[in-house]
Amino acid sequence: MTRRSRAEMLEETRAKLIDAARAAFAEKGYAGASMDELTARAGLTRGALYHHFGDKRGLLAAVVDQLDSEMAARAHDIGQRHTNAWEGLLAEGGAYIELARDPEIQRIVLLDGPAVLGDPSQWPSQNRCLLATMTTLEALTKAGIVKPVDVEAAARLINGAALNAALWVAASDDADVLERATDAFRQLASGLLVTRE
Repeated sequence: MTRRSRAEMLEETRAKLIDAARAAFAEKGYAGASMDELTARAGLTRGALYHHFGDKRGLLAAVVDQLDSEMAARAHDIGQRHTNAWEGLLAEGGAYIELARDPEIQRIVLLDGPAVLGDPSQWPSQNRCLLATMTTLEALTKAGIVKPVDVEAAARLINGAALNAALWVAASDDADVLERATDAFRQLASGLLVTRE
């Protein structure tokens, strides 16, 4: 039998807590999830939670980071299916917005996350998305597809538009809000395109 290192055991404990919290937050929401219930679900103690995350808020931050990173990866995969880099960028933003309909993402990332953790644009996962968008926009600018513009500013506006559209979709009961948000996102982003005469 192979003996696990301390680092492996710590990572396993951390993963168990995140998995249990993810299930509890999705089922009951952040406010309704009991720390005792979620630590019991993980087969751990409150002490383990405090050691790894500081408190319930810290645990939510870890769950949000995991889920938001998964959202970005899923959206990126959809964008990569396009051979045209511009259409890929738009598809990625549209997919991110559409993921707001997923009940787990909706509740944890888009409703509870901002209410408890504050401004999503300050989250580590959003900053990773920003860097990826900047890289794509730099390449599109060099290729003459996007107008010469401050890449960071443009990336912040594109990502902000997608994030705010996703927040709107998550909070809305309006059946056609996804279509409206996605269409508006595409129209706004298209203002960056070089006009061909």
